[in-house]
Amino acid sequence: MSLIPSFFRGRRNNTFDLWDPFQDFPFTGGALSVPGETASFANTRIDWKETPEAHVFKADLPGVKKEEVKVEVEEGRTLQISGDRWVEKEEKNEKWHRVERSSGKFMRRFRLPENVKVDEVKAAMENGVLTVTVPKAEVKNPDVKAIDISG
Repeated sequence: MSLIPSFFRGRRNNTFDLWDPFQDFPFTGGALSVPGETASFANTRIDWKETPEAHVFKADLPGVKKEEVKVEVEEGRTLQISGDRWVEKEEKNEKWHRVERSSGKFMRRFRLPENVKVDEVKAAMENGVLTVTVPKAEVKNPDVKAIDISG
């Protein structure tokens, strides 16, 4: 995204609004899409880091309560983080000037590597950040047996 100067009058309300180059593309709306769902799906930012002991996922979920979030491991090694963000209702004596926060359902899925302990996954929510820790299993080195060569 980039800042677009005021010569694009009519398309922007403010000289320094951020320009969305995909705003008018057909895949951002239409009969097959649910308004707000794509935005909330795409805006769930998640970091995945690997430490020597575990895989750690951190998701920014401001304003979402832990009761509104589900963390699941599916089909053995697929981590799924999902939930709902709810939009505030407009009261009769209120007028919205701008709505930028996304609302609706969100879901992210990650295929975990083979060396994880899916039975020991832990999740914690603090200050709008969900942290999911997936411990690693010890990698067992294969037993190597030396074979004498005759002859």
